[in-house]
Amino acid sequence: MAVIRIPDEGRVLRGLEAVRSYLAHRGIEYERWTPSHPVPANASEQEILQAYAGEIEQLKQRGGYVAADVVDVTPQTPGLDALLEKFAREHWHDEDEVRFFLHGRALFHIHPRQGPVFALEVEAGDLILLPAGTRHWFNLCADRTMRVIRLFKSPAGWAARYTASGVEQGYQPVCLGPDDLPRPDA
Repeated sequence: MAVIRIPDEGRVLRGLEAVRSYLAHRGIEYERWTPSHPVPANASEQEILQAYAGEIEQLKQRGGYVAADVVDVTPQTPGLDALLEKFAREHWHDEDEVRFFLHGRALFHIHPRQGPVFALEVEAGDLILLPAGTRHWFNLCADRTMRVIRLFKSPAGWAARYTASGVEQGYQPVCLGPDDLPRPDA
């Protein structure tokens, strides 16, 4: 389940409702999908998209998305360091960033127009929708793996637009494991 850290406030939010509420107030959608479509670890992109066809269709209808694909990243992915370096800089997109995590853990730092920067750590079963124009940057967690379903209105609209603000340099790209988390806010 997703975890939110607000470094400038020294706060950590856990739990479905706390995470969902915090994100909703910032225009970000978050859902937790229970794996109802078990697919083998070595399933092809086509098998995954077929297994989640109902959920993908609902998202397409809800958000006007027209395409979906699956991205697999492992430590052996060619050019991984350069790719991660690119997305670890603050940027935004002309269209929504929709991701459903099938495997792995990742960290999105979000820089809202108002309020402090916060880190959203996601894992398998988490669906996030960052609206177009949301300033953010992205890191993988220590195992450097993820398998995600992505949805697009137009893949061209997903090109990163960098802010060159340098704000990301003030925040650590460190994921917390479930055993490392402080107690949730009261």
